[in-house]
Amino acid sequence: MSSETRQEKTRKYYYRLDEEESVNVGGNYSTAQGPLVQGDRIQVSLAHKAAGTGAKPHTHPNEQFNYLLKGKLKAVVDGVEQLVTPGTLIHIPANAVHATVATTDEDVVFLAIKDMSWGIAGVAVDQNDPGPYYEQGFEPGKKGK
Repeated sequence: MSSETRQEKTRKYYYRLDEEESVNVGGNYSTAQGPLVQGDRIQVSLAHKAAGTGAKPHTHPNEQFNYLLKGKLKAVVDGVEQLVTPGTLIHIPANAVHATVATTDEDVVFLAIKDMSWGIAGVAVDQNDPGPYYEQGFEPGKKGK
């Protein structure tokens, strides 16, 4: 049996995302955490952001789609702002500056889909302001309002 055939036999095809390990899927500029599955050309994560937290403006050379499943996100993509509700698909073109922040009333869960031309995380626009975004009162160690 060739090594290619053996690899195909051990390849995983089905995933229970609720059973996969949660990892940082948002880089140093975001609070996004969740399971990440990487294929040959596509990566998918089931991302979670706690209420009042999120990502500072950032960019990456890979295209991305986010499908909101739970909660509400304040989103900005290439200067266009919108309050995003469940059932909305956000398209983030390659190299577009974007940011998403969970509203303060509840956590958010979204399916993030990116091509594999780049890693899972991008680069913060403001390199002098490290760390994720927190609404006032939602910083680490605070429970929020």
